[in-house]
Amino acid sequence: MINELQRNEFYKCKSLILEHGHLEIRAIVEGNNPGRIFVDDLKSPRTGLIWFGNLDGFAFIGDSANTEFNEHINHLFDEVIIPEAIQLGLKWFEGFGDAPAWNTTIEQVFASRQLDASNQKVYSLNKHSYNPSQEPVIDPRYEVMRITEEMMNPSYFSNQDFLLNKILEFWDSTDHFIHKGIGYCAIDNDEIVSLCFSGFVAGQIHGLGIETLKEHRGNKLAQAIAHALVQECVANDLVPYWDCMDVNAPSKSVAEKIGLTNIFDYTVYEFPF
Repeated sequence: MINELQRNEFYKCKSLILEHGHLEIRAIVEGNNPGRIFVDDLKSPRTGLIWFGNLDGFAFIGDSANTEFNEHINHLFDEVIIPEAIQLGLKWFEGFGDAPAWNTTIEQVFASRQLDASNQKVYSLNKHSYNPSQEPVIDPRYEVMRITEEMMNPSYFSNQDFLLNKILEFWDSTDHFIHKGIGYCAIDNDEIVSLCFSGFVAGQIHGLGIETLKEHRGNKLAQAIAHALVQECVANDLVPYWDCMDVNAPSKSVAEKIGLTNIFDYTVYEFPF
């Protein structure tokens, strides 16, 4: 059987977290970011499945050889996850295991589904190679600003929904983000045109989310605001964490230009609901 933990029970999964594993897993288990956790044993979990609160994916944690859990995964998806995901407008499963041993298990469990795989890259800061002078020069029409509590006011920017919707994809509230996270944006007149912020946070590690409005791309705005955020991380002994698809050349380029280094790769699986 697989059952769902209540959020105040997530601490029971702390022993399943790998020391140098995925930030998203630790952030949800520690209660910083929203999510759901399904486990084999409500009292003492050996294996679990995390559904990210931002609906961006799933992660398997713990013992990948736990047959008592693995034999019930498809039932969980068919009876609980897929119906709820469809109601939320989701069309795909995207997930990974917290260790390479999960790859074989995922491939075996979902063998009857239209499973596909791709490579994902994680970058972090190497202080020895970081050069704070690498700040890009951008058009003076744009202003780089730190995100503040005042900016959460519904009428602060002309496109306020862009800011609030992105933050609330990852956080329970804007207050929680202001308390735990960091963010920078690029402004054109009274409009946010590029945004970089802490999506997931665990301890001193901040997972960066970034987006630039289509009509303003190609102006080095993502690089400029990410550089500003990384500078703040360095000044406060925080660790920036950047996760992107291997095929996303622009994202990899920004990560490398602001001084981040590829620390590990992992496999992401997907199939249609």
